[in-house]
Amino acid sequence: MTTVGARDARSRTALRGAPAPRRGGALHAGAWWVWALGLGTAASRTTNPLLLGLIVAVAGYVVAVRRTDAPWARSYAAFLKLGLAVLAIRLLFALFFGSPIPSTRVLFTLPEVPLPDWARGVRIGGLVTAEGLVFALYEGLRLATLLVCVGAANALASPARLLKSLPGALYEAGVAVVVAMTFAPHLVADVQRLRAARRLRGRPDRGVKALLQVGLPVLEGALERSVALAAAMDARGYGRTARVPPAVRRTTAALTLGGLLGVCCGTYGLLSSQGAAYGLPLLLAGLVAALGGLWLGGRRSVRSRYRPDRWGARAWLVSGSGVAVAAVMVWAASSAPGSLNPPAVPLTAPDLPLWPAAGALLGLLPAFVAPAPPSDPEEVPQ
Repeated sequence: MTTVGARDARSRTALRGAPAPRRGGALHAGAWWVWALGLGTAASRTTNPLLLGLIVAVAGYVVAVRRTDAPWARSYAAFLKLGLAVLAIRLLFALFFGSPIPSTRVLFTLPEVPLPDWARGVRIGGLVTAEGLVFALYEGLRLATLLVCVGAANALASPARLLKSLPGALYEAGVAVVVAMTFAPHLVADVQRLRAARRLRGRPDRGVKALLQVGLPVLEGALERSVALAAAMDARGYGRTARVPPAVRRTTAALTLGGLLGVCCGTYGLLSSQGAAYGLPLLLAGLVAALGGLWLGGRRSVRSRYRPDRWGARAWLVSGSGVAVAAVMVWAASSAPGSLNPPAVPLTAPDLPLWPAAGALLGLLPAFVAPAPPSDPEEVPQ
């Protein structure tokens, strides 16, 4: 009754000519992706399991305190399980196919399958060493951390609101990317809904047999959602473009392709030791040209934006914390690479470097500056 009364009061206020209530200061979806990509960049620079575990803990804490109850926000646990599965597969490969690093500490020996001469250098079974398993653990943990960072972005950033913020030239490609990104969250939501329905009916919801019985309804729901999405896209004019002069189209193509080529060459120059002098100017020039091409290409788009999201101070803080984590880790990788990549040979316990760990803790800033998720579903911004 209270919610209905408040809604009626807001409706009467709007009818009297008062301004409509603004959205509750929701964070820009792109800020969450910049933050998560910063954490992922930091994870790609190290194989230290202590630092990787710290990055996973930072991402998990921010997701726990800042995600909403929307269906797409429930996919973080699935990405965690996927990361654990990747780690287990990497260890199994090292167990059965060996490791390319030299090893001295033999743990046990598996029966080895004889292979022909043309498969020399490849083995199945044989010696299982501690160094090989530790090396596989480090590499698998890094890949699992990257998956966790992507899962954090999926759980925190609304795909629909992220699509609204894309430039007009990237709208069609953005729709395809958003549909692909939301496949996993919707799949997880469908599986959870069907498992709850099976529990209510007194049927088992765990095990291989239950999973196979859930698969057909999940596939049916995915097909129905695809048909509804296609109808909605057609009704909203997806794929329709405005006519622009041929000179504008050629200029757009030249700026976009030239800008992307400049970005690639500038990035290569920054990463190489010989091209540091020209890498940054070429990268900036490529970014300017690419942005100009995207701006011109947006003239072909006939779509309109309803209440576009603004990139405010909180979005700068959230995205800046992710960039800071990546910058600290990149600096540490060039100044003290040994602490970020502990060797598996000789086998030693990894240390926790102070400055990279402090830099990873900067990723906790969104937990304090980002707006809290609304507790009432009626307050979720649309």
